[in-house]
Amino acid sequence: MFGLGKKRSKLGKFLDKHSITTTEFSKACGVSRKTIGIVCNDKNYIPRQDIIKKILKTVRRIDSSAKINDFWDI
Repeated sequence: MFGLGKKRSKLGKFLDKHSITTTEFSKACGVSRKTIGIVCNDKNYIPRQDIIKKILKTVRRIDSSAKINDFWDI
C-alpha cells in the first residue's frame, strides 16, 4: 500500500508503482533520504543537476527507458 493518501510527484508515483521505499531508493542512489522525500512529495521541486543525475541513474536500473522529462518539466 505504497503512497496511500499522499500527494506524490511523478518520481514518488514511480517508486510507489515499483514498491520501493524512499529509504531503499536513497541508499541505492546515494542521495539523502530527506532530499528523496522532498523530491517524491513536492510536485514543484526540481533538485540540482547532480542530484537529478544520481536519481536517473538509479531509476534506469529499474526502467532503462526512463527520461528526465518523465519526472521533471525541464
